[in-house]
Amino acid sequence: MVNFIIRRILQTVVVLIIVSFLSFLLIHLTPGDPVEMMLGPTALKPQIDFTRHELGLDKPFIEQYVSWAGNAVRGDFGLSLHYNVPVAQLFAQRFPISGALSLMALIVAIIFGIIMGTISAIRRGTVFDQVLVVLATSGICVPIFWLAIIGVYIFGLQLGWLPIQGWISPTVNFWQCVRHAIMPVILLAVPSLAVVARQTRSSMLEVTRQDYIRTAWAKGLKESVIIMRHALKNALIPVVTLVGLQVRILLGGSVLVETVLNIPGMGRMFVDAAFNKDYFIIQGGVLVLGVVVSVINLLVDISYSWLDPRIRYG
Repeated sequence: MVNFIIRRILQTVVVLIIVSFLSFLLIHLTPGDPVEMMLGPTALKPQIDFTRHELGLDKPFIEQYVSWAGNAVRGDFGLSLHYNVPVAQLFAQRFPISGALSLMALIVAIIFGIIMGTISAIRRGTVFDQVLVVLATSGICVPIFWLAIIGVYIFGLQLGWLPIQGWISPTVNFWQCVRHAIMPVILLAVPSLAVVARQTRSSMLEVTRQDYIRTAWAKGLKESVIIMRHALKNALIPVVTLVGLQVRILLGGSVLVETVLNIPGMGRMFVDAAFNKDYFIIQGGVLVLGVVVSVINLLVDISYSWLDPRIRYG
């Protein structure tokens, strides 16, 4: 296991280098001059050239990348062209908001998805099973931005139950923070919950047909023991893999949800950075999100050996 973890970490480093290089390249290939956008249309050419030199944007591409990557390893992602503050400072302010919303949405999706998928598999063919299949399919197909607009209209404007925009820190007002978090968490959780429920149902149906499950029934074991100890644990391996993939979907969905609900998180900041051609925010954000996804994937791989002791990595 130790050798496997070391290999995976080395692979992760290589992947992050490739991802950071490609993002750096694509950002520089996009049309437009970020310095001109930063200084405005009235800026003179000497001023533009001086600012470009100060930011190091007049250097060759490879030299810019090596310099940026070296600084990024030390936690220095450069100076935001739009906000004129260190990018690391912006990440420290915005990432906890997006991270908290995504984490809560993931927990909701895992808990309710596994419970609903398990009950649906056990009670296959019942009304609950049929309703769940329809709802899960709808949850996967419905665009998240459309759900956000409908949620704002119904629960915010018509019923007035929940705030329709903004964010309040829990240190300022905890209950208001909870009220502001309910809608984005539910919106982010719906697609992942639907996917987890469908996968859990499919895995449970496959596992419950195995011989050892029939043997457990023949021995007279309680249904709860058979489901929890024998069936569910083995059925969770593909579900855990799927959960690792859902992290990327949650991070991508946060861009839409934060934009619609005007939440000052990483997703909203990425949208503004893209319109303002803020190189350093986008490059640093891609690297940070790449690290998060890579760590989650590593944890998912390690969790396999706990779910199934027969799995060993040489």
